[in-house]
Amino acid sequence: MSITPDEVRHIARLARVGLVDDEISLFQGQLSEILDYFQRLQEVDTDNVPPTAHTLARHNVMRDDEPRPSFDKEDILANAPQREEDLFRVRAILE
Repeated sequence: MSITPDEVRHIARLARVGLVDDEISLFQGQLSEILDYFQRLQEVDTDNVPPTAHTLARHNVMRDDEPRPSFDKEDILANAPQREEDLFRVRAILE
């Protein structure tokens, strides 16, 4: 599918992008190629493909379903530059 220079100017105006004549001819070719790819996708037979929201199975990788013991509190607090009892001591960021 070929796009005209006037259509490129119209798209540029909608996008609030200023183009010079060299850019119009460049984008005319690039946009035409993009539309050709969409045309190819329209020709693919997807009748037996179920609709999906994601291409891969989704699952929460951040949470294990089985609890495990946490780190020792003293080992963690040993890394603190400053500590106050069982807490990290940090500078105040709000007054």
